[in-house]
Amino acid sequence: MDKRPLIIVIGAYGSGKSEYSINLARKMKKDDEHICLVDLDVVNPYFRSRDVREEFEKEGIEVVAPEAGYGLADLPMISPRVQGSISDTSKTVILDVGGDPAGCKVLRRFEDAIKERTYQMLLVVNTRRPFTSTVDEIIEMKNSLESISRLKVTELICNANLMEFTQVEMITDAIGIIHDVAKQENLTFNKYLVLNDTEGVYPEEIDGIQKVDLHYYLKKPWES
Repeated sequence: MDKRPLIIVIGAYGSGKSEYSINLARKMKKDDEHICLVDLDVVNPYFRSRDVREEFEKEGIEVVAPEAGYGLADLPMISPRVQGSISDTSKTVILDVGGDPAGCKVLRRFEDAIKERTYQMLLVVNTRRPFTSTVDEIIEMKNSLESISRLKVTELICNANLMEFTQVEMITDAIGIIHDVAKQENLTFNKYLVLNDTEGVYPEEIDGIQKVDLHYYLKKPWES
């Protein structure tokens, strides 16, 4: 049997990487019966992919996360099911990983299994956030996360998102910055993300980069 993909999604705090991980799992479920979303975010105690576990498991998407009662647990409480999921090549596995050095360090626990299986590692970049607003900052963060995890980023994804305040010009500027990073680092870059673009406000393509419309799952506590 061919190995199904292992996709690691990383990104700094506020990058939108958990939202993207959740949406990616649901999109891939349409074409793949066996999807597993693994919550490895030990950095952000809010907005985590584990928050959709009940909903997704009704749809047949397996979610691996801390057990009931440990929903806000961090590194020491990582489920032993994570190793099994990474090693199970009959499933397409998406790892939602915290994107600062502390978050990426968790990947070292599974380095051998990840490399044996082969993987893609996607870095979601929001140029409207601190420490990822310039070419040099993005490259510095990428290199730091690679050094800590001992894995290599394979693709960049643009998420220049300021929620309802996001403008096309912001996205266009971000795409230009990330284009330069991708060229310098020889990385794939072909997607930009927007939330709930039901009215088609944003172009389907900007400078050759395709729009990916995300459903808004991880709402703030005061949002309905």
